[in-house]
Amino acid sequence: MGMVEDLKQARSHYEQGDWVAAVDLWSGTDPAAMCADDLHGAGLAAYLLGRREAAIDFHQSAYTRYRDAGVAAGAVRCSFHLALIFGSGGEHALESGWTARAQRLLEDLDDDALEHGYVALLHMYRHLGSDDLQAASAAATRATRAARRHRDPDLLALGLSCAGRLAIYAGRVAEGLALLDEAMAGAAAHEVTPVVFGHVYCTAIEGCQEIAELGRVAEWTSALHRWCLAQPGLVAFTGQCSVHRGQLMRVHGAWREALAEFADAIERYRLADSLAAVGVAECERGDLLRQRGEFDAAEMAYQRSGEHGYDPQPGLALLWLARGSDEAAVAAVRRLVTEAAGPAAECRLLPAAVDVLVAAGAIDEAGAVATRLEALAAQVGTETLRAFAALASGTVELAAGEAAGALRHLRRSRRLWARARRPYEDGRVRAVTARALIAVGDAESARRELDAACTIFRELGATPALEEAERLLRPAGYPAGLTGREVEVLRLVAAGRTNSQVAGDLVLSEKTVTRHLSNIFAKLEVGSRTAAAAYAFEHHLV
Repeated sequence: MGMVEDLKQARSHYEQGDWVAAVDLWSGTDPAAMCADDLHGAGLAAYLLGRREAAIDFHQSAYTRYRDAGVAAGAVRCSFHLALIFGSGGEHALESGWTARAQRLLEDLDDDALEHGYVALLHMYRHLGSDDLQAASAAATRATRAARRHRDPDLLALGLSCAGRLAIYAGRVAEGLALLDEAMAGAAAHEVTPVVFGHVYCTAIEGCQEIAELGRVAEWTSALHRWCLAQPGLVAFTGQCSVHRGQLMRVHGAWREALAEFADAIERYRLADSLAAVGVAECERGDLLRQRGEFDAAEMAYQRSGEHGYDPQPGLALLWLARGSDEAAVAAVRRLVTEAAGPAAECRLLPAAVDVLVAAGAIDEAGAVATRLEALAAQVGTETLRAFAALASGTVELAAGEAAGALRHLRRSRRLWARARRPYEDGRVRAVTARALIAVGDAESARRELDAACTIFRELGATPALEEAERLLRPAGYPAGLTGREVEVLRLVAAGRTNSQVAGDLVLSEKTVTRHLSNIFAKLEVGSRTAAAAYAFEHHLV
């Protein structure tokens, strides 16, 4: 075929979604013979195929061709895509440079031109990078308004998805979810171009993942996965899709499959030269490896996550706690609790912060965080977050010696986890419930809960949680030289029972209970019931 016929065939392949064939033809053509539209289309197709450098070259050539021809609108679009490519790759100086070029080109366009909306989106990303959420939100609103005036589906979907996430960050969760739903309606109806389709789906899924809105995450991840499979040669967005699939597999107990999916995501990010995104997948791997008890591998995954610019907290603090570095874990979560602002950050941090603080015996601090988590759950409204909040409140009340009150929260958490089909969390709440039942003297019910928890953890491969549940089920010995009877007394004291009530529960005289308490205080080297109860919780005796 001649060059003219090749270019015609390449355009046809592109329009039909056969980007491999289109790019192969365009790549074999002298760029000087290609028009600006062909170069721009080749840049988009190369980006979808993960050929980052080729995409940059095509877009830069298209930009020059549009600019020299005086087609400012086309040059702005090329600048827009180049800024996105460089920004996603962590090259923020180049991102800023192309944003500035796009801004300057607006001087050659009418004040009401559509391209003002695309440049507003670039400024939105810049403001977001400097944590200026108010300016970012205003820029997203400008983009959305321009899209509506010009009836541009791509800009509208992008603007709505960005505005939705920013509304969530600002605490306007219902408004944010409504905006994401509207953006996804246009994408699902295939009103948008392929590059925008991928961006909008990933933006919306990540926004819902951050606030534990897993219903939408599951629905949209399934749709994204189907779309990815239907695109021949697609590399862009497949890494994000694998991360989201892995997150859902982990939640629903398919841990081996989740680890494979995260590994696949990392490889896909590398193919797409999106190394900055590897940090997210490595952190997800680290969290799951930690839950499996593979602490060395988890630490390496967290380290790689940090090396790629992603903060692996609070998973890293939980790893330190699991390894006995309570002081480091507490210091980290105290800092993170102070820094966390907005629903997205709090959803990620607060449940883990409660676990760390309770395990370290900082019960009052844990109670304050649990209260904050309850308020957040009421604001956000997702079942997952309500279940985490109920578990946190129950754990804190148990640690404070209020076992009976803890059971009320734990029953609520258990119902929510069962409905969400999250086996690991179901096992966790069963184990905590068993400790509360032990504290109130209901040993048989506690045994049943622990049996169920052990079955769940064994099937998942959650070794640390399994070992803790088995230890509660079959104690092999007690710390500080405590006897079995002294542990029984201590558990009841930790549950807030008086000496008289302990005597009645264990069919002992009050004098005998007093003697046991005296021995307990001496062995633990404490001087009060409160301190003894704190010791019992710190050492997992209740």
